[in-house]
Amino acid sequence: MMTCIEYDFINEKVYSKTLPNGLPVYVVQKKDFSKKHALFAVNYGSADRRFSTGEKWTDTPTGTAHFLEHIMFENKDGNMLKKLSQNGASPNGYTSADTTAYYFECTDKFAKNLEYLLRCVSTPYITSEEIEKERGIISQEIFMCEDDPDDCLSHDFLNALFRYNTIRDPILGTIESISEINANTLLMCHETYYNPSNTALCVSGDVEPSEVFDIAERTLQGNHGDFIQRDYGQPEGMLPVTQQTTRVMDVSIPIMMAGCKSAPSALGKERLRQEIISAIALEVLGGHSSTLFSCLYNEGLVNHDFSVSFDVGAGVTYTSFSCESHEPDRVFDKLKSEVIRLAEHGPDSSLFNRTKKALLGSHIRAFNSFGSICAGVVDGHFLGYNAFEAPEVLSSVTESEVIEFLRENLFTENMAISIVFPRE
Repeated sequence: MMTCIEYDFINEKVYSKTLPNGLPVYVVQKKDFSKKHALFAVNYGSADRRFSTGEKWTDTPTGTAHFLEHIMFENKDGNMLKKLSQNGASPNGYTSADTTAYYFECTDKFAKNLEYLLRCVSTPYITSEEIEKERGIISQEIFMCEDDPDDCLSHDFLNALFRYNTIRDPILGTIESISEINANTLLMCHETYYNPSNTALCVSGDVEPSEVFDIAERTLQGNHGDFIQRDYGQPEGMLPVTQQTTRVMDVSIPIMMAGCKSAPSALGKERLRQEIISAIALEVLGGHSSTLFSCLYNEGLVNHDFSVSFDVGAGVTYTSFSCESHEPDRVFDKLKSEVIRLAEHGPDSSLFNRTKKALLGSHIRAFNSFGSICAGVVDGHFLGYNAFEAPEVLSSVTESEVIEFLRENLFTENMAISIVFPRE
């Protein structure tokens, strides 16, 4: 049965329905817009390497989820990207630590494009020729990432924080790991993870919800899958594996990433609240209006590329601060000092209120981006919350909750830093 919920606070209307095969479908209707966006997401990412649907556990090579994403773009009719592009759409896909997604935007022939996308993702076309072709393409991607300072910095930082969790492994895999991937591996992972009840579809634009539901129901093949148990590795302590990593690459100025692990909340609305509280806390701590950023910028230690982030995936959460700096160790010392000060005295009330208003504006503006809407809806679905409740939750966050987050999640002894230095 179709349901419709109106969100007066943000003037949005969302239709949803779970199909008989278990696929949840969301339609965010945007009247009088010409653009339409569709995103099909799988609750399966690079960190999902070990799983069980019964008593037997199965291990897969690093990079399998990304490899399968590549393979799914190929089918007996040709390449999905090429076919959708020829039909007037702008398609693409991505693999993260916990999600694989396929999406497109178009103004015309939406129904035909949606039907084609869903047919492709539900019917794998896996041949030895395609596997070897994609193995070569992905190998080149891996070589490129190994030469990319930002990718290497992120990899070093995650390995400094996590000892066991598979989020520390590269999304693309390694040359050695992808050499172990074969047709049986890919078919098994598709059957396990791409079942409709482990996926979600979101459409945004001037479309009729009933038409979207009908297309999905008659096109997407598969039935309710078994419950998937996931193993991300042994439990992690809060201390990092190592407090500092360094490497030398072809950069003009040192780049750094620092941060620490946080204790994740349960799924559902509490997870949404944690994400919003953390976003406010990190902006207060290191956003461009913060005392820390002003100090670092005025002393010439950082530029406007200084950024803060709170990330969730594979059963873990962590904070990170990234920037370019000629003196990364000084930046790290000042960051830790500000963490201690804020945990003891709390943020300035005016800064807290300005930050809340700015973030609320950002959330509302995000509803003008059809791509952001669809990504937020499916991410919330997999984590058990409603993304459209974010502005209301944000408005209710208190200053004491932010202080509590800072005191309970940011300890200087738990922080790690990774640096990429220029070659001499």
